[in-house]
This record gives sequence, structure tokens and C-alpha cells, in this order.
Amino acid sequence: MSFESNPILDKLPEHLKQYIKPQDYEDYTAIDQAVWRYVMRKNVDYLSQVAHESYVDGLQKTGISVNHIPNMYGMNRILKEIGWAAVAVDGFIPPSAFMEFQAYNILVIAADIRQLEHIEYTPAPDIIHEGAGHAPIIANPEYAEYLRRFGELGCKAISNEKDFELYEAVRYLSIIKEAPGIPNEDIVKAEKVIEELQNNMGEPSEIALIRNLHWWTVEYGLIGTVDNPKIYGAGLLSSIGESAWCMTNKVKKIPYSIEAARTSFDITKPQPQLFVTPDFAYLSQVLEEFANTMALRKGGLSGVKKLIASKELCTLELSTGLQISGAFTNVIEHQGKPVYIQTEGATALSYREKELVGHSTAHHPEGFGSPIGKLKGINLAIENMSPRDLKAYNIYEGETILLEFEGDIKVSGEIITGTRNLRGEIILITFKNCTVTHREKVLFEPDWGLYNMAVGDKIVSAFNGPADLTSFDLVTHSVSSTTIKPVKSPERKKLELLYQQIRDFREGTNTTISRNKVFKEVKDNYPTDWLLSVELYELARNNNDKAFAEEIIQHLNAIKNNHPNLGHLIDDGIQLVDAVGTSV
Repeated sequence: MSFESNPILDKLPEHLKQYIKPQDYEDYTAIDQAVWRYVMRKNVDYLSQVAHESYVDGLQKTGISVNHIPNMYGMNRILKEIGWAAVAVDGFIPPSAFMEFQAYNILVIAADIRQLEHIEYTPAPDIIHEGAGHAPIIANPEYAEYLRRFGELGCKAISNEKDFELYEAVRYLSIIKEAPGIPNEDIVKAEKVIEELQNNMGEPSEIALIRNLHWWTVEYGLIGTVDNPKIYGAGLLSSIGESAWCMTNKVKKIPYSIEAARTSFDITKPQPQLFVTPDFAYLSQVLEEFANTMALRKGGLSGVKKLIASKELCTLELSTGLQISGAFTNVIEHQGKPVYIQTEGATALSYREKELVGHSTAHHPEGFGSPIGKLKGINLAIENMSPRDLKAYNIYEGETILLEFEGDIKVSGEIITGTRNLRGEIILITFKNCTVTHREKVLFEPDWGLYNMAVGDKIVSAFNGPADLTSFDLVTHSVSSTTIKPVKSPERKKLELLYQQIRDFREGTNTTISRNKVFKEVKDNYPTDWLLSVELYELARNNNDKAFAEEIIQHLNAIKNNHPNLGHLIDDGIQLVDAVGTSV
């Protein structure tokens, strides 16, 4: 792996390590380095005026250089000083995994970098977005804690099937948009798929809602006042186009609130409105307000139904602390309350995120079902019964008993043993020769083996993922598509070499290179390439070679005339050189 380990990375669970890829720093070309340098110089120049004060300080604190694409080695040596780490991943990863990395104080950085043709903005995660956008702001302690807490809650948010379809569609679009040679009709088709999915998502899931909050804060957040906001969102900090656009009156500024969770976004277009938080502490306040609406904190019948709709590995926690992890498929309800829950397939039982001995997926390979709630006609819940109460109701080892729960759930069998939690409450009762029914329907038969009945008056929590991460094999990641690596033409390789020569000259590793010869070659053979000419202009200015500088300006003006869409990029590059006068 292309990163140095540190105490933060050492704590990372295996199921998250599956998304990490080597950075392969040598794969970055001199053109990539020039793209990074141009964007960063322009950003630092502009963002020092409009970004939150943490940004410029954070670049240094997190090891982000203006002149070089960051290396994970260097970043991690510096990040560990502020309690964070960074890993490289392959573009888009599932939202829940992305957020779980944040919960471990780990910054996820897409190793790829945008093409020169997309220098202003790309929908694909890239190292400019992650490294130059996310990393600097985490040097602010209040914001860093918000990001960690967001990850902690976000990875527990429940998804549904359509969320995964949308994730796959957005991932695919981001890949083909950054791949050279893809026909425009393919991109339009992929965008149409996303548009259709977004228009038919139905009631948004928890993960969809919390992703909206993430988008309007972590990605596209503004801070301060509506009349005088500053930028802190990574999507704005890393986009030289949108960071300027967002400060105009064409983008509506709205005070940030929990309502942002209900405001969807389109990743393929500039945002028509942005939300402004008064300070970073307020972000955490809204996040906790949203968390109070999640099944993680509410549980109940609605929580179970969310788990069933997700069709993913999830967990229910009962009022006794017993946690049931699996794929939930059914709930029987009575008077608005769940009275029986059912999973299918591998299921594990835990207490306080620790799997119970004898209740792994090996013991429950085909599912788990149990009544929930009170016994019919008895106001005292089983979990609250003292040993004397349990004896009085014949809930005792060796007794054959019929337990009738509210909602017509009946459990009949011989009690073998009970399992208690640390408070002494019964959390599990094991039967043999057991039959479980709901009215006329049999839910469990004696010949199926021992029956383990969960004890809990209420469902207090429902969330995505297992209670104990070691209960399931979560290393299942295989991306549907990977970044498309182009086959380079001889002309492209030659252009990369020209960029490398100028980079070497600027950095003093080879000062024998003829800049005039490089300029003639790029002018004759690459008439639309503007960035190398801007770099040559910088060297000419630094060496006070006025004639050479004027020749380059004439060439750049010709490119502007032939390609007006490149005009502002060229002008900005020239302006940076003229303003500084020396190499940054």
C-alpha cells in the first residue's frame, strides 16, 4: 500500500481496507502535475479572499503543497499530528463506507486526477477534490469533530434498493466523463439514467436524506452570513469554476437548517442554491437534530419497516440491549407496534456490539424470529421481572410453558436456560420442543431444533450494518466498473515529455533544456494546448525574457480567438504569473 501506517490507520477494520488502493504516485504525469499546480495556484490566490480562514492555514497543516500532487506518505506523517489519516481509494465508494471512514478519522482520497479538459470541474471524485478540498478544513477542530460525528451517524443510516441503483449510475457517469474518447451520446445516455432514477426515488431513505446534508455542508457548504458567506465545502474549494460562480447573485443563499435534508441535488450540474451555516458548531447542532429522526434513535415499527425495505444487513436493538443482526424480511404488527420480527439467512445476536457466545451466524444460518413486547394480560415485561416474578409465572428452567404475547403470538415449549445482561435482565430464553404460532400460522416447529426467544419490551434502535463487525464476512467489495485507463498515443506521450521537461527546468533538475525549442514544438504540434504555454510564459517572466514572453502571449491570444471557451483559463493563468512575478 502506498501510505505509511499510523495509529489511526491501524484501527481500521478489514471491511474498510477492501476499498483502499495503492496511490501509485509514479502514474501521475507531468500534465497531471501541471493541472494540480494550476488549480492550486488559482485556488490559493482566489480562496484566500473568499474561503473560511481555516483553508489556507489548513493547506500547510495537512501537508498539501501547491506545486506537487500530495503523496500519502507525506500527508499521513502530518495528518497524524491532528488525529487524522488519509487513504487512497478508487473513485466512488458506497456512501455508507465513505462515512464510516470518516467515523474512524480517516480522509478518503480518490487517487485519480481530472483531465486537463475538465480542469474547472469534474463530477468524479479526484485528488484535487479530496486533497485540496476536504483535507485543509479538517485542520479546524470543530469542523473535524463534525466530520467524524457525521461519519459515525451516517454509516448507521438505512438505505433502500434505489439508493444503490443511483450510486452505481452516478459512479458509472463519473468514470466515463473522465475517460477520453467516450462518445458524447454515451454520456448523455448515462445522465438520462440518473435523471430518471432521481425522479423516481419515492420516499427518500435515511441515507438519501443524510447524503443531502453531507452535500450541502461537507461538499457545498458556506459559512458566515447570507450577505457575506465564506466557502468551506470541498466541492467548492476544489472547483475553480464553481467557487467563483457560487459567490455571485445567481446562486441563492439560504440559512442552513434541517430542511437541507429534504433538498436534493444534481451532481452533474452547478448548484442553483447553497446553504449558509453561521459557524461550524451549528452544523453539529443540526446533525443531532437530524439524528433524532433516525431509526437509530427511534426504533419502533417504522424502524423495522425501514430495515425490511433496505434488504441489506442491518441491526435491531431491543430494550434489554439484545441486538439482532441480519437481513430483516417480515414484521407482524398489532395496534401500531411490532409483535414479531423475522430475518432470513445468516443472523447473529449481540450485546453492546459484542457477539454472544453460541449465537454467531453459524448457529443461526437460516434466520431468526422472535416475539417482541409484553405477555398478554400482564403489564410487567419479562425483562423487568425479578427471579421471584419469573418463578411465579413459571418462566423457569425445566418448565414446559405456554407464553401468549400481545398480538396473538404464542410460544410453547420447555425452557432450557436463560441469558442475562450485565444488569441482570433476561435477554434471551432458549426452548426445546418449541412451537411458535401467530393465530393459525406456524412460525417455528419443534423439529427445527432449539428455539432462542429474544426478550425485549420494545425495539429501541434500528440501523444499517451489523452490531459486531466480526460477526459477518464484510469483505465483499467488487466494483462494477473501474476507472478507464486510456491507451496513450505517441503524440500524447510526446506532449507529456514536453511538460516534464519544463517541470524539470522550473525545479532546477535539468536547466539545459531549450525552452524556445519546447515552445516551438507545442505551438506547431499541439495548437490547442494552452497550459504548457502558460508555464513557459511564467519561466520567461521569471527570467525577464520579454521578447519570449511576448511571443508566448501572442500564441495564447491566438488560442483564445480560436477557442473562446479557453479564454478565461488562459487569462487567469497569465494574471497569476503577472501578479506574482516569480514562481509560486
